[in-house]
Amino acid sequence: MHNAGYGRFIPSAGVARSGRHPNIDFQRSMADFEKRGIRIIAASSDTDEEAAKTVEKYGLTFAVGYGLIPAKVSSTTGAFYHPEKNFLHATGFIVSPGGKIENAVYSSRSIGRLTAKDCLAFIKD
Repeated sequence: MHNAGYGRFIPSAGVARSGRHPNIDFQRSMADFEKRGIRIIAASSDTDEEAAKTVEKYGLTFAVGYGLIPAKVSSTTGAFYHPEKNFLHATGFIVSPGGKIENAVYSSRSIGRLTAKDCLAFIKD
């Protein structure tokens, strides 16, 4: 696949067991993504204030959306949804420039998420 964009949904409870936010990995690889013309996009069900705190705390420079409605996102994307606590589990997509989902990863725990290294390997120059 050539020059695909990457999008990722971050659940509001997105801090991994290690205590590290899952998008730190992508932030650290931003130069590699930018060199290849790949955009990183994140979104969550957080409020705008919570999303802004996450962006500031982790120094994220890629787009971070907020205000997703978990039940609606789940029904549209197939993301794992916890109805009692009203949150989404980690879901990641690699999206082609034409808008086709080339790869989707659904995880109900902190294991099994897309990593920057795997995305860069999947998206060939």
